[in-house]
Parts: sequence; C-alpha cells; structure tokens
Amino acid sequence: MSYLKIDAIHKSFQEGLPVIKNFSLDIPKGQIISLVGESGSGKSTLLRIIAGLESRNEGEVYLDGTRIQNPKEQLVPGIDEIQLVFQDYHLYPKSTVEENILRPLLLFDKKYKESRLEMLLELLGLKAFRDKFPRHLSGGQQQKVAIGRALSVEPQVLLLDEPFSSLDTIQRRELIMELKTMFQNLGVTVLFVTHDLDDALQMTNDLVIMQKGKMIQKGHPEEIFSKPKNLYAAKLFSHLNPLPNKEKTYIRPSDVQLFKTSGIPARIIERQYLVHYNQLMVKLTDGTVWKIEDKKRVFAEGEKVFLKWEEEKEITFSKV
Repeated sequence: MSYLKIDAIHKSFQEGLPVIKNFSLDIPKGQIISLVGESGSGKSTLLRIIAGLESRNEGEVYLDGTRIQNPKEQLVPGIDEIQLVFQDYHLYPKSTVEENILRPLLLFDKKYKESRLEMLLELLGLKAFRDKFPRHLSGGQQQKVAIGRALSVEPQVLLLDEPFSSLDTIQRRELIMELKTMFQNLGVTVLFVTHDLDDALQMTNDLVIMQKGKMIQKGHPEEIFSKPKNLYAAKLFSHLNPLPNKEKTYIRPSDVQLFKTSGIPARIIERQYLVHYNQLMVKLTDGTVWKIEDKKRVFAEGEKVFLKWEEEKEITFSKV
C-alpha cells in the first residue's frame, strides 16, 4: 500500500521547458528507494516538491492520504513529517554538533529535547563530537549531523539529495551501510537520490531511474540490468559494445567470452588493470573498438583474441 504517493508531477521553470514530466511513484511505509539519474534530470527539484518546498505546476503529493501543500499555501513551507537532507549539509558553522541537531527543537519540551538529542548522538556515533563545530568534523561526520538534525523531529519520510557526493569512496561505502541499517531499525521511509549507481545499489534493491524529468524504469536492479527500457538505463550498469551487423543491438563487456583459437577475431590494443579483472580494449576486423573483461588476466596488449557470447545476452532497443 502506498504511503508516500507522488502523482503525475509536472514542473516547468520556463514555459515549454519542463524539468519534471508526469512523474508518478508510490512508496510503501518504511521502504528505502534509490532514485538514480544524471545531473540535470530533475531529481533535486522533485525532492523539493515532495518536501513542500517547491511548487508544482501539475500533480499532487500525498503522505498517508494527506495532500502536501505548495509553499504559497503555507505560512512556513514544508512539513515536519518530511525532511530533506542536502548534499552540502547546510549546518550552522558557529553552532556545535549538539546545537545543530537541536535547532529544529527550539520550541519543544526541555526533557523531550534532551532525550531525543542523547538518542540521536548515540545512534549516529556522535557522542564524542557533541561539542565540536562543523569545521572540526570529517565530511561523513558532518553529513551525520545533518541527518541527525533532520531526524530530530521524528519525520516519517527522509529525502536524501546526493548526500555522499563529497565523500571519498571508503567514507561513502561505510556511511551508506551504517545509515541503511539505522533507517531500517527506525522504520523511516527513505527516498535516496544519487547519480552514482553503486551508491544506490548499496543502499537498497528498489531502484528508480530518472532521465530528463521522466521516470524511465523502476524495479529490482537485476531486472533492469537484464531488460533495460532504454540505452541510458542499460549504460548505468556498464559499457555497451555495439554489434557491427545488428542495428541498435549491444553486448556487455562482462558477457563476452575470450578464446585463443575460435570465435570473432580481434586485436588487443590496450590493457588496464582493474580490481576484479583486466579491462581490454580490442579492435575488431571492421575497426570497431570494444571493451572486454579478462577475468583470468591471461591476455597481453598486441595479442590476437577471439570473442564469443550467448545470443540471449544481447540487448536490443527499438529506438535509442
């Protein structure tokens, strides 16, 4: 059953140039969903609309059956039940960790504020940093403070707008796993927006792909990987090699098998060491250049190699 309902949202800042086009999505209570899209695809605008901070031209947003008002319909835009966490933290630089987290609770009962603060500091592993200023924290710690501040008012929905984009790979991976467990334990509904597919897959198996303001595809990553709706959705997962004699048909590097004696001939023009395999750039006899994965690391630059793949692994689009 839908808890957060995004119904046919349309948004234009300039007439005739829509940023979001007829976007609809139903999110059950307590579910974590990753929304993936390239920069400029309308992801951040959509989050602001859901949070009641940006007006939509058409469509509605409902939380548990209650309509979310546009900013002009409210004295103060937004609602406590839906909190938006920005990628650049938006912390108060001259306030401590404790003060930043407590900021939304200024008018609340003192005893509640104290108990809520202690719970969040413990939950986020920030007790030792409670008196620190943001400038004394790492990027990951600052993002935790921003999330703690958002959670202080006990929201039902948390919207994360590329919150890990400024962190390095190790920090990002560790923080995502930590927060994922925390969100699941709290039972909060989360819409996590990112342009990084790896981040999205680490956060959840519920994936939505957005391109140029429209929803392209949603579902389990394995389903989207094997049956992408368009070229953009397919390329999110890996490079695609175009088949020379089949129009709009491709094969993934991971699906190509390498042999030394039989198959389609090619010449290795470049070899690059990657973590799980050697990436080979090979040139086919017609001059087409492909990327191939040498998982056994047995082929060298300049060598001749033969390529094979299973026909059912080919990906074909009616239009590109």
